[in-house]
Amino acid sequence: MNNKTTTPYTLKNTNTGLALSLCLLILITLLVLSNNVFASSVKELKNKKINEILFNIQAYYVEDLALKNSGHIEYDNQQFELLYAKLDPYSKYLDEQELTALFDNTNGRYTGLGIEVKNIEGKMTIVDVVNNSPAKNTGVLPNDIIISVNKQTIESLTIDQVAALIRDSEFANINLTVQRNKNNISFNVTRAEINLESATSQLLDSGTGYLAINAFSNHTLHEVAMQVAAMQSNYGHSLKGLVIDLRDNPGGTLQSAVAVSDLFLQSGTIVTTKGRFYDANQAFYAKRGDILKGAPIVVLINENSASAAEILAAALKDNKRAKIVGSQSFGKGSVQTLIPLADGNTAIKLTTAKYFTPSGASIDGIGITPDVAINQTTLSQSNKAVIIKNEQANGTQQLHFDNLADLQLVKAKQLLSMQ
Repeated sequence: MNNKTTTPYTLKNTNTGLALSLCLLILITLLVLSNNVFASSVKELKNKKINEILFNIQAYYVEDLALKNSGHIEYDNQQFELLYAKLDPYSKYLDEQELTALFDNTNGRYTGLGIEVKNIEGKMTIVDVVNNSPAKNTGVLPNDIIISVNKQTIESLTIDQVAALIRDSEFANINLTVQRNKNNISFNVTRAEINLESATSQLLDSGTGYLAINAFSNHTLHEVAMQVAAMQSNYGHSLKGLVIDLRDNPGGTLQSAVAVSDLFLQSGTIVTTKGRFYDANQAFYAKRGDILKGAPIVVLINENSASAAEILAAALKDNKRAKIVGSQSFGKGSVQTLIPLADGNTAIKLTTAKYFTPSGASIDGIGITPDVAINQTTLSQSNKAVIIKNEQANGTQQLHFDNLADLQLVKAKQLLSMQ
């Protein structure tokens, strides 16, 4: 299950340079792992680790919480939890298992069944099934509603608890019972390592391309460049235009968002970040070289487009490189830094900066406003590439309906045809 819908050694010997050298990953993602700051592992922390975490919060957190931790004040776990609750929902302590899962997601892989689940009207609904995953190969479909995991009903459980049932099972083989068209169906699905494609594409009849970016991992820059090159090769010429689909993209790493933005820009600011410590204040600029050679771009966003996806959309919009179509994006304008702790097996994911679009705006809690506003229901990631053309649907009535229903994509194609 892909549960999306991701330092000082002692106080006395830690300095800023050491802490920064250990910041392995800069994250801007909407939902990686759980946003629940009161993980059970936090309540079991020892004083030494509490002091490490407090030091990092005091030194690097984006806001000055004015923590009064000194040699004369010792925090017990209850006091620590109260202070920890002041952090934003994207900052949290990661135990060994969560840290491993975060690295796996950032590298475009994870071990699980290959399903994306959301709570829709109180029902644990599968909204996407990853291609070539165990779930896909055993016949699990989008819109299936999970009823039980290993014969245990999940009616009153949260998404995190359902994920834990699958992840923590002593058996690799998971019994998954789903409701489909009012019928209950059981599948035996074996957990396996899944490599996720962060980008898919399709060449349209008009010589324009369609590129869906599903997340921003360490491989996304390479995948996007390869997908664009493949479309151009199949067409035989440079693309006449490109639709970049960022709907339901929850984000990823700052580095990936900046690098992908740079592919389509000749110049201009991509994003700036501002925080309390020196290295949190940065500006990222585009270098010469546009992979599309100036061909027009339309970007699709929706309410689930967040963080790194919003950086790309804003960079192209503010630099007059693309039109934005869809609905208001999520509005996550903060940057998280991963800071390892002394044991080497755990870390704290800490919000260290806010980011600002090229126009200088903060989209935190606001989102990006599309140039053309069109609201519609969420589309499954796995359907995005196949619903573009009727012939890709193999003539099935359902996919033909999806094609007609994707009004945002229809509008994007219309805008490109006018340029």
